This record gives sequence, structure tokens and C-alpha cells, in this order.
Amino acid sequence: MHNRIRLGVNIDHVATVRQARGVSYPSVVHAAHMAELAGADLITVHLREDRRHIQDTDVRALRESLQVPLNLEMALTDEMLDIVLKVKPDWACLVPEKREELTTEGGLDIAAQQQRVSEVCASLQQVGIKVSLFVDPQAEQIQASAATGARAVELHTGTYANSVKQAQQHELQRLAEASRLAAELGLQVHAGHGLTRHNVLPVAQLEGIEELNIGHALIADAIFMGLAESVAGMRRLLDTAR
Repeated sequence: MHNRIRLGVNIDHVATVRQARGVSYPSVVHAAHMAELAGADLITVHLREDRRHIQDTDVRALRESLQVPLNLEMALTDEMLDIVLKVKPDWACLVPEKREELTTEGGLDIAAQQQRVSEVCASLQQVGIKVSLFVDPQAEQIQASAATGARAVELHTGTYANSVKQAQQHELQRLAEASRLAAELGLQVHAGHGLTRHNVLPVAQLEGIEELNIGHALIADAIFMGLAESVAGMRRLLDTAR
């Protein structure tokens, strides 16, 4: 399909279920393979500093077994940089991280740490890892991102997802403007956070959006319909957007 949107499936919360009991199942590798077969274009995981879900062994196992690209979300720390340089995922997405948060609460402030982000981008891209930056849909952050040498931005859609009615339309407009600006500056445009089958289409229809990363909603739907159908259903839905 022309301009087909890539679907990144985040499988962090498969690991959340496993870690709740400290057992070896459910397998994130098995989940990733099911997602691949059901239409995922890439697999996304976040190796958090506190290892609350995905573990170092998961990342290595996924890197060795995936047929689609691996997108590894990482905090801007020396520990994570060392790990990512060793694992060499296809993509590294730099994200903010606070230990006390339940999930990522906003975009990375690129403008406030542009030099550091530029250095990390250079280190990663020197060994062939493509870099995306998870940012709020703000012109200042998009412009700063373009200056770092990163390949892409991933627009934070959480505020949109948590809004209703006029407020949601306002957030959608912000995303549209950020997507256009990023594309004009030569960046690939990805988006994600809080997206579900009920709110994803307006984002998928925005000009410039090339990839959506979706996790929690897909795993939640999988409880009722199975992971394969959850992913396949989202794939079918995205295919109606263009």
C-alpha cells in the first residue's frame, strides 16, 4: 500500500506479567514472533534502569531472533549507552525516564541538553544504529532534534490520548504541526504513547507520520482476543488510514 504506516509493537507488558511472578513465562521472544507473523513491522522494548519489565537477557535474545527491526528505547545514561552499543539494535529511541513514574510521562527535553544528545546520536550512528528522539510536539524540540543529527523524532501522543473533545482536537493540531515541521527539517516522523484502536486513526492520518509504536493497548486487547488478532486488527485498521 502506498505510504503504508509501519506498526511498531511494544511488548514491554508481556514482560510485566512475567516479572509479576518472577517466572520464565510468558516469553517475550514468543510474543515478538507472534507479533511479527501478525503484521508488526518492528518490535519495540524499553530497557528501563530499574528493569521493571524487560531484562538485559530479553534484549539480547530479541536481537538474535527477530526477523523485523528491533527498536530499543533507552534513557540518556552512560549505562544504557554501553548496553545499546553492545547489542546494536536497528533503532535506539532516546526517552526520558524517572524511576517513580508508572510510564513515560512526556518527551525528552532535547533543547535543554542538545550537546549531550548530539554526542550520543553520533556514538550510536557511528556503529550503524539509527536514532529517534521521543519528544513533545513543540517547535523548539523539533528544531533542536534536527540539530542533533538524529534520524527521526517520535512524537509523544500521550496528551492527545488522554484528552477529549475540543482539547483532543487541539492536541491533534499540535501533532499535525509538529509532524509537518519535522518532515520539512528532514526527519522521519514516528509517534506513540497511549494510542488505542479507538483513538489511533486521526494520528495515523496526519501528513508525514511514517510509524506508530503501540504497546499497552495491544497487550490489553490481547487478554480478550489473543495477541495475534490484537496486532492483526491494528494492522488492518492502520491500512485504512491511507
